[in-house]
Amino acid sequence: MAEPIIYDVLLKGGRVICPASGIDGIRDVAVQAGKIAAIEEAILPSAAKEVIDVSGKLVLPGLIDTHGHIYQYVTGRFGLDPDMVGVRSGVTTVVDQGGPSCMTLPGFRKFIAEPAETNVLAFLSAYLVGGLEGHFYPNLYQPDCVDIEATVRSATANRDIVRGIKGHAEIGGFARWGIKVMEMAAEIARRSEVPLYVHFGQLWGLPESGVNGEDADTILERVIPLLKEGDVLAHPFTRHPGGFVNRQGELHHVIQAAIDRGLKVDVGHGSHFSYRLAKQALAAGVVPHTLGADMHGYNTQVPEIPVPLGTPEEHEDDENHPFKGQARFSLTQAMSSMMTLGLDLDYVVRMVTTHPAKMLQMEDTLGSLAVGRTADVSVLDDVRGRFVLRDNEDHHVIAERLLQPAFCLRKGKRIDADSPILPQAIAA
Repeated sequence: MAEPIIYDVLLKGGRVICPASGIDGIRDVAVQAGKIAAIEEAILPSAAKEVIDVSGKLVLPGLIDTHGHIYQYVTGRFGLDPDMVGVRSGVTTVVDQGGPSCMTLPGFRKFIAEPAETNVLAFLSAYLVGGLEGHFYPNLYQPDCVDIEATVRSATANRDIVRGIKGHAEIGGFARWGIKVMEMAAEIARRSEVPLYVHFGQLWGLPESGVNGEDADTILERVIPLLKEGDVLAHPFTRHPGGFVNRQGELHHVIQAAIDRGLKVDVGHGSHFSYRLAKQALAAGVVPHTLGADMHGYNTQVPEIPVPLGTPEEHEDDENHPFKGQARFSLTQAMSSMMTLGLDLDYVVRMVTTHPAKMLQMEDTLGSLAVGRTADVSVLDDVRGRFVLRDNEDHHVIAERLLQPAFCLRKGKRIDADSPILPQAIAA
């Protein structure tokens, strides 16, 4: 007699890597009613309604992008379609970094998080205006535009999607207001009992009065004492002033001590990313814990989306402003970059599964293919050859291994990786 059909979907013959479950090997993964139903060395194809051959592919817990900009329309050219960054790029969970604020979170929930097929979370902006196009309007981000009480209330009441707070520690803000805004952001995160995700590396241009006695290379050592265990230092490999590597080309002396006391490091790739500085920081022992792509409308080519009517046509330093991006990238390409820089596949998988799940305090629901969990699964092609990867300093590295998304399952539903923003492989 034929075996009874008991599964909706069977992913057959792929290399399953699930650090949370201790699995790394060829396995079959069965899905029933949107949940992981079984992971075994062999499951009969006749036991499933749909069998997908994933031989030669990587089958991973649904990827988590810790740094997205997906508050579409409200944040101007920054906000990308959440599913274009998420499920259509093989990523099942995207964390918006600082798009919504306590004032704009209801709209983010109703018009972004709820309609999206991607699992959408957020780190709430410390600023009342959230992630507007602040490089045009930096005065919106001064201390008078922070409401500690209102932001704590919003973060606490919306814990299902608000998993942290976003702040910026960079020379443009420090030259205007000193450390005050960062002190306020740290207080919001402490009182909300969530991580604070801190942007390092220049973000705003300097005011007309210049640096006003501030030094970009001292910002890290002044901000880190404000932070608590579990807070996140972002953009360790930034090419902009105020990052982990100072103007003399030396790794900042406070970084290792910060990591030793429980602070975390997120790559926050974006247009900030520099292979040159990444090699230097990694050689000095700085290994990031998580990997966010940091894709937005300024560093991602989305030709079908025009400049919103009524917004400034160009930035005053459009060719050089910190958000500008030329090199195309994605979360999976950032994973490829990390392997090219010397990190092994197992660790890179942890950077986009178990580690961010812990950062989000969601280890019970994300980052694992354990039986009974929601069937969020990312299936990647593991392509071998020689490929050119380029950063925005126009530095090149040669990757002998390129990870590309094939499709994902989100709550058991298959969604192909057809996003128009995914980079194409460039042969060396």
